Amino acid sequence: MLLKVMYQNDKFDMVRPSLLNELIASKKIKKFYRSGEWADIERDPIRRAVGSYVGLERRKQSSLSSRLTIMSKEINYAK
Repeated sequence: MLLKVMYQNDKFDMVRPSLLNELIASKKIKKFYRSGEWADIERDPIRRAVGSYVGLERRKQSSLSSRLTIMSKEINYAK
């Protein structure tokens, strides 16, 4: 499946969905067509780069991550 995009120079193209994030991040496109309408990069909610969230981690930690956190705290208390 290809997505229709509009570049900054108002030219159109069809691109693979895997390329969309790169085009958005590099600001090479101003719109892409989704769900029967154009999504404006500046105005509409769109994909964001991975790791762009700033805030507390709210996802459940894996058991390994939890054990490492506990071990780290135990080491700090032992000092």
